[in-house]
Amino acid sequence: MSDEMRSETVTIGGGCFWCLEAVYREVAGVTSVVAGYAGGIVPHPTYAQVCSGNTGHAEVVQMQFDPLQISYAELLEIFFALHDPTQLNRQGHDIGTQYRSVIFTHSQAQHDSACAVINRLREEKIYAEPIVTEVAPLNDNYWPAEADHQAYFLQHPEQRYCQFVIAPKLAQFRKNFTDYLRT
Repeated sequence: MSDEMRSETVTIGGGCFWCLEAVYREVAGVTSVVAGYAGGIVPHPTYAQVCSGNTGHAEVVQMQFDPLQISYAELLEIFFALHDPTQLNRQGHDIGTQYRSVIFTHSQAQHDSACAVINRLREEKIYAEPIVTEVAPLNDNYWPAEADHQAYFLQHPEQRYCQFVIAPKLAQFRKNFTDYLRT
């Protein structure tokens, strides 16, 4: 079976896409990570349009992954550890619907798996507050972000947001998910 035949797609949003992108670039089995926008009504939105909060889009990452190396559910486990899924339309100081916690599914199997992960987290009472993560079909409304938003952490490690927000999330991932790191 070729790599192309084993590839699946996942699209998730949990705050600023720069944070998620930096972490998932280091996950074994993830073959590509693209920052983008999804869930809104404006075709081909710009970063400025999405930041206005008027497009309905969320900042997301869309990834290709090899399900023989990492499962969809495992990618979601990482996702829930990286952000606070109990915050409605925000993550920390990033406020607005563009920063909502969302899983855009590409199939019924992904939808069922996402709901199962969320239900398990609820049953295990992992969070003190209710999980507000939206689970919705992608419906062909994903748009890649502009080139200057791709590999942002790698391009701008000295930038304050990268140092104070992204770097700690990346360090947390490296510490807590050693089995998932690329070698």
